[in-house]
Amino acid sequence: MSGRQKALLAALAVLLVALFVVAVGTGRDDQGDPGARHGLVDWLGALGGERSSVDPATVSADCFEEPGRLVFSGSCVLRVADPGGLRTLVLRSAARFTVSAPAPGDADLTIRDEVEPASDGTGAVAKVAVDEATEVSVRCPSLGGCTVTVATS
Repeated sequence: MSGRQKALLAALAVLLVALFVVAVGTGRDDQGDPGARHGLVDWLGALGGERSSVDPATVSADCFEEPGRLVFSGSCVLRVADPGGLRTLVLRSAARFTVSAPAPGDADLTIRDEVEPASDGTGAVAKVAVDEATEVSVRCPSLGGCTVTVATS
């Protein structure tokens, strides 16, 4: 190994140790909030751009009471037209509901989630990644029925 390579390797080692020391030194002593995100993550997300949502007009279902508003008891299947790229299907409800959908891409996997209303009173929100024409199933756990809205955010 030449002298230049040794110097470069030593400088890289010093840089890594310095970055580690800074990372440990700027840490916090509290337990943290698992739901909170660091400002750097938000900044990087804004830099990369937000994923746009599915247009509610491209979603159809037998349980539509009016465009964008599903009213059903038991379950309902939404048919999402091909969005032309990766988009987010946003479903909102005042009550809890279950959503299941195929994972985007070539994955042979179905994602299922029970969505609970937030403690701040904003209701339950499910965000489903969609990259092609697909069917998304929503299920109402209560006997009285559910109202779910296809939202833009």
